[in-house]
Formats: sequence, structure tokens, C-alpha cells
Amino acid sequence: MDRADIESSSSVGNNYPGATTSSEIAANLESVRVRIAQACERSGRDPGSVRLLPVTKTIDDQRIRMAYGVGCRSFGENKVQEAAKKAAALKDLPDAAWAVIGHLQSNKAKVVAKFASEFQALDSLKLAEALDRRLEIEARPLSVLIQVNTSDEPSKYGLNPADVPTFAKALSKYSWLRVRGLMTLAVLSEDRDRVRACFRCLKGVQERLKDGSFGGAAFDDLSMGMSGDFEIAVEEGATTVRVGQAIFGARALPDSYYWPSQRSQ
Repeated sequence: MDRADIESSSSVGNNYPGATTSSEIAANLESVRVRIAQACERSGRDPGSVRLLPVTKTIDDQRIRMAYGVGCRSFGENKVQEAAKKAAALKDLPDAAWAVIGHLQSNKAKVVAKFASEFQALDSLKLAEALDRRLEIEARPLSVLIQVNTSDEPSKYGLNPADVPTFAKALSKYSWLRVRGLMTLAVLSEDRDRVRACFRCLKGVQERLKDGSFGGAAFDDLSMGMSGDFEIAVEEGATTVRVGQAIFGARALPDSYYWPSQRSQ
């Protein structure tokens, strides 16, 4: 997932105040949940159908513990090394689960296989095979989402929407992968219609996968929407929204530190 969780959107801005106490994190979580509920009301959905996944990249262990203390149990991380380090440091939180949501090289599959509960950026059969092989060694399944490049930007990872059905069929032979759905990152734009079009595209891909011919995969989960655009995503059918800065505050490091161009990889 190249630049896959840029938590700012130019349609909303990047003015997210820092949250350094449990009460501030709790207040921000409640604010995000209210906004999710309002977006669900506008689109005739049950707020319980949307999962809020806090994204903790750059967030220190102490603040993650605060988030856990106010009810968070799943956390999203972009860089696998950072995720593994935090999972080890916070292993005393028995029901904390870690989702790797960033691009993954196949030689890092062994790291993900050891600790992650889900991986949201699957976009190659080479990586699928590497994950499946390492998961078999660990004797643990992994929930995965297929990343789709709905904005047609060459700087982003993810499959072309037209290629997803063929890719999905090929995944049926990997018995340790539990294919749950799709993920995308919308275009970063002031034009809300362009952002919305990306989410509608992913919903359309999901609809094409509902005929039951993809090895039993449900494709029920649509992970789309971040701090700057999650309300639009919910209106268009998101079941998971990945929110970091609206919960924890703006990051000190620029997005380019986390999401260099795919061409430079």
C-alpha cells in the first residue's frame, strides 16, 4: 500500500490537535464515533456495521496503552517493523490485535505471520505465497484484504479494479489466508466527488465478487476512509475506517517518510 494511510485529506485539512492524555484520546474517539454514526444515518446504515481501526503509526507505547485503557482493542500499523516492535512491547495486553495496513515486501512475510491478526494490503501472488508458506510454519491463519488502486495513480500500490476477480480466484489455493474483503486509499483531493468516486469504485468491485465463485471468500469487509475522508467512505459502504490523526493528533513526521513513491522502492 503506497501512501496507503495518509491520514490527512486536503478536503478537511491537517489541523488535528495532539492528544496526550487518556481523556483527550477518549474524547477524540467519541467524536469520531459520533461522526461515523451521523454518516451512517445519512446513508441508512447501522453504525454497528462500521469498525473503527485506530492507526498508531508514530504513536508511542504509552499513548497506545491509554487508547487500550479507553476501549480500543485493535490497532493499525503501516510499517511491519514498527508493528512487530509494538506488539512485542505491549504483549501484556492480552486481547490487543494488530493489523498491518501498509505495503509489504515478500521477504517480510515471516514477520507478519508471527504476530498480525490481519493484513490489509495484499496485491501480489508472490506475497500471497510467501505469507501462506510462513503461516503454515506458524500454524496460524491470517485475515487478508486485497488492495485495489481505485484512483489509478501510478505512485500507489494495489491492483487495477479490473484485475481483482482473477486475482481473487487465484487466492483460493492458499489455505492459510482468510480473504475477508478489499481495501483502498482514495485520491488526495479537494474535490469530494473524486474522493467519493474511489470509494464507489471499490464498492462496485465488491459487488462483482458476490457471486460465490471465489473459493468461499466472503469479501464482506471494505476498508476505506481515513481521518480526512472517513465520513464519505462510510456513506459509500465502508465497514472499516482507518483513523489515526483524528484520534491521536497530527504526526510530527511528513507523510513522505511513511509513503515514498512506489517507483523509488
